[in-house]
Amino acid sequence: MVSTADRATQGGTALNIAKRILDHGMHAPTVYFPLIVPEALMIEPTETEDLQTLEEFAQVMEKIDRELREDPDLVREAPHSTPVRRPDETAAARHPVLRWRPADEKDRP
Repeated sequence: MVSTADRATQGGTALNIAKRILDHGMHAPTVYFPLIVPEALMIEPTETEDLQTLEEFAQVMEKIDRELREDPDLVREAPHSTPVRRPDETAAARHPVLRWRPADEKDRP
């Protein structure tokens, strides 16, 4: 469990950091849980992760911390390498698409 509250004013919110982790080819941690921890990142590596992977993750976190000091917009605007940059998460939660439809059905009511 990590709180990024001390970095939030620089753009280091839990969500921004999680999105920046995606740019490094790693799975983003759970954000904002538990609710009692401000700007929470729950980092839960599986038992099968080797030491090298954990060290790479630590290096990514150190790099993101440096980026927050030197170029905070790089973190605020992440992810940069994913097909979808910043989906509207509020709209997605309020209007979920719960089933897949073939492309030719999408135009039909």
